[in-house]
Amino acid sequence: MTPEEFRAHGRQVVDWIADYWESLESRPVRSSAAPGEVAAALPAAAPETGEPFEAVLADLDRVIMPGITHWQHPSFFGYFPANASGPAVLADLLSSGLGVQGMLWATSPAATELETVTLDWLAGLLDLPERFRGGHGVIQDTASSALLCALLAALHRRSGGSVRTHGVRDRYAVYLSAETHSSAEKAVRIAGLGDAAIRLLDVDADHAVRVGALRAAVEADLAAGVVPLMLVATVGTTSTTAVDPVRELGEVCREHGIWLHVDAAYAGVAAVCPELRWVNDGLELADSYSTNPHKWLLTNFDCDAFWVAEPAHLVGALSVLPEYLRNAATEAGTVIDYRDWQVPLGRRFRALKLWAVLRWYGARGLREHIRGHVALAREFAGRVAADPRFALVAPHPLSLVTFRLVAGDEASRRLLEAVNDSGRAYLSHTRVAGRYVLRLAIGATSTERRHVEAVWALLQELAPVEEPARP
Repeated sequence: MTPEEFRAHGRQVVDWIADYWESLESRPVRSSAAPGEVAAALPAAAPETGEPFEAVLADLDRVIMPGITHWQHPSFFGYFPANASGPAVLADLLSSGLGVQGMLWATSPAATELETVTLDWLAGLLDLPERFRGGHGVIQDTASSALLCALLAALHRRSGGSVRTHGVRDRYAVYLSAETHSSAEKAVRIAGLGDAAIRLLDVDADHAVRVGALRAAVEADLAAGVVPLMLVATVGTTSTTAVDPVRELGEVCREHGIWLHVDAAYAGVAAVCPELRWVNDGLELADSYSTNPHKWLLTNFDCDAFWVAEPAHLVGALSVLPEYLRNAATEAGTVIDYRDWQVPLGRRFRALKLWAVLRWYGARGLREHIRGHVALAREFAGRVAADPRFALVAPHPLSLVTFRLVAGDEASRRLLEAVNDSGRAYLSHTRVAGRYVLRLAIGATSTERRHVEAVWALLQELAPVEEPARP
C-alpha cells in the first residue's frame, strides 16, 4: 500500500469509525451471533492474490459486525467499562504508523521518555504518594500483568535475589481474599509457587479483607516455617467495588516485610477528583500500585498504569541483557529500559494515547467524566432502593451498582437474560454471599442520564409484577 493509497483508505477508515460511533445507539448492544457463525462466514484459507481494501471493509460490515458486542455503546453496563475516545484512537493510529518497538531507550528515546513523563503526570493528577513519582511508573498491558510483575519483584526482594539464580526453594505465602481478582491466582501459578501458597482471607460484611484475618494467617505461616511474601489489597473489587483497608493492612505488611501490592484497576482513576481521593488512603505503605486508564479514563485498551516504590527489585527480577541488546546508554546506566519492567521484550508505544487523552481532556474534563458517572450511579441506586421488587446488595461508592430481585436467584437470572436478549442494554452478574446478583457498571464514554433512565425503565418493564400481599 503506497502512501497515497493509505491516505485514501485511511480517510475511509476514519469515516467508518465516526459513522460507527454515530450509529451506536441504533444497534443492539450484544451480539446475537451463534458459536461458529463468524468463522463459518470466513474463507477456509488466505487469498492467493491480494484484494482491494474495499473488500476488507465490506467484509467488516458483512461478517465481523454481526459478531461484535458493542462495548462503546452508551447502554453497555456490563463488567467494567472499556473506554475508547477520539484522541486515544487517533494517537493509537499514530503509534501504529510510527511502528516503534520501544524495548530499550536506545530503540526510540521518545517512546521511553514520554512514557516516564506521562506516568508522572498521571501520578500527579491522581495525587499518588511521592514514592511512586520521579520515574517509578510504567505502562503494562493489563493489571493482570502488573500483578505478576509485582509478585516477581516481591520474590526477588524477599529471597535476596536467590530466586533468580536458584529458583523457588522456600515455601511462600501470598495473601488474597475471595474478592481478589482472579489474575492473582494465575500469577501465583505462573511464578511457580502453586496453589498451596495461596491464603484466602476472610472479609467483612462489606466484602473487604479483615485485618485480623491477615495477622492471624501471617502468624500461622511463621509458626509453620512458611515465608509471608505478598498481600494483594484491592481498591474497588470486581463484584461489588469493595475497598480493602489498605492502611491497616499495610501496617501489618511493614511489620513482617510483606510486599503490599494494591490493585485499583477500576477504581484508582477516580482519584482524579479530589473528593474521591479516599481511594488513595494508605498508598504510602504500598510497594506497588496499578490502575487502568483503559477502564474508566477514556484511553482505549490496552493501558495499565503500574508504579513501584523501588524499581530496583522489579528490574532485578526481570533484567536479562544479551549481547545484541547492549548499547552505550544502557551500559552507562543513565536511562530507563522498560524491557526490564515487564515480562515480554517488545513493547508498543502506548504512552502516546494516554498523553493525548490527558492533553485533550485536561484535568477538568477527566473529572467531569468521572463525576458524571458517579452521580448517575447514585441516582440509579436510589431508584432501585425505592422499588420493593428490588434490593441493593452492597455499597455503591463509585459507578457500580449491585442489586437483585427479592423474588430470588432464578428470577434475577431470568431478568438479566431478558435485558440482554432485548438488545437495548447489557448488564453482567456475579454472586455475593451466594446470591445471584446483577451488576450495572456506568462508565461508557457516551453514557448520559437518559441511557441510565432507559435501562431502569427496561428493568421495571421486564421484572415480574409484585404480587399483592394475601389477606
